[in-house]
Amino acid sequence: MTRVLIDDPADPRLDDVRDLNRSDAADRRLVIAEGPLVVGRLLESRFPVRSIVGFGPKLDALDAPADIPRYEVTRETLAAVAGFDMHRGLLAVADRAPELSVEEILATARTIVVLEGVGDHENIGSMFRNAAGMGVDAILFGNGCGDPLYRRVVRVSMGHVLRLPYAHLDGTYTTWQRSLAQLADAGFHLVSLTPDPEATHLADALAGKEKVALLVGAEGPGLTEHAMRATDVRARIPMAPGTDSLNLATAAAIAFYERERSLR
Repeated sequence: MTRVLIDDPADPRLDDVRDLNRSDAADRRLVIAEGPLVVGRLLESRFPVRSIVGFGPKLDALDAPADIPRYEVTRETLAAVAGFDMHRGLLAVADRAPELSVEEILATARTIVVLEGVGDHENIGSMFRNAAGMGVDAILFGNGCGDPLYRRVVRVSMGHVLRLPYAHLDGTYTTWQRSLAQLADAGFHLVSLTPDPEATHLADALAGKEKVALLVGAEGPGLTEHAMRATDVRARIPMAPGTDSLNLATAAAIAFYERERSLR
């Protein structure tokens, strides 16, 4: 499709990227990718791309299918539409695709992360980026988690949320933990991450396990007691004296590395 120049911020063809900072922007149920790297990963993903919006040089450098509409805008026009200055100069918009089922993920995975109550989008994005880099096969969402396809998650994850499989476990705040029985039945060793000094050393909890599911809770409150009771072991990352915890994404990354090391 021929590239179209748009110089009017009110043009309805730009509505998908309008007012991206508004709290209701996520209600559009779209996937927004920002910057050449993430846009490239969106184009390679299972999410059907609706349009690409960007500065002329950014569009020139992009290898995209010819049937996707491409709208060229100036920096001033894009800032007026999006609601802030888009320094990366390139956006792509896609429809959401159905997520995989839990059963599909369990059929092939060896290492899974399960999140409970993780609502911070930057932590979720970092989790996907770290998981992709450390060989984690999938992420499962328990109750109380944020939207994995929220714009900030996509950006912070560097687009890895578009590539790494994920699914949601059924249940409410006090019942979702029953879904962990699916993992146990599939042969997964369930490990709760906790700063409790009485918990098992993480390396010992992972040693010799073929399939592992690492449970991670929200920064601050951590995992609920309900969740930890549904696991096989509670594990801790050894800490220096005078400290009691790490940033959530950092702690998870250490756990991912320890898991990868245990498989060598």
